[in-house]
Amino acid sequence: MYNYKIVEQVKRKQKAMSGVLRVIMVVFAVILILMGIALSQGFMLPGFLLVVLYFAYSTFSQKEYEYVLEGTQLTIDIIFGKKYRKTAHILDMGKLEVVAPNWHDAVARYRKNGGNEKLPKYDYTSYEEDTPFYTMIVTVDRQKIKLLLDLNEEMLQMLKKRYPDKVFLA
Repeated sequence: MYNYKIVEQVKRKQKAMSGVLRVIMVVFAVILILMGIALSQGFMLPGFLLVVLYFAYSTFSQKEYEYVLEGTQLTIDIIFGKKYRKTAHILDMGKLEVVAPNWHDAVARYRKNGGNEKLPKYDYTSYEEDTPFYTMIVTVDRQKIKLLLDLNEEMLQMLKKRYPDKVFLA
């Protein structure tokens, strides 16, 4: 009845000091390796370990999220460093409780400081200030979870069409 596939890619904003941290790591790695060449080979191992740490940090600090809504299933993948993909959630939208903007009354009881229900929270937003994010409450394995998502207009309209009493738009 509903044959569609909607894909959205969300890139997470870099944290403020991550560029400075990368530069410091490179500078210290170069200094340690040069000290290993000039003074003692004992400095080489920490220099190479710092280079490995730099590459691991640069890979895992760059995150992107991909939301795929296909039929009644929403899949959320995390992409690290534009290379490695990990499926975080496969959600059955039949068990959807509510989708609403984070300020909406429909999700007021799930808020961090003002709500009375505490749920496990998963944040898959971009942290861009001009992008509104939505709170999704869904049941997975008999447990409710709270997802923070940057849903595009097409995905929101399809969810609203499919679940009109559970989706609230801004």
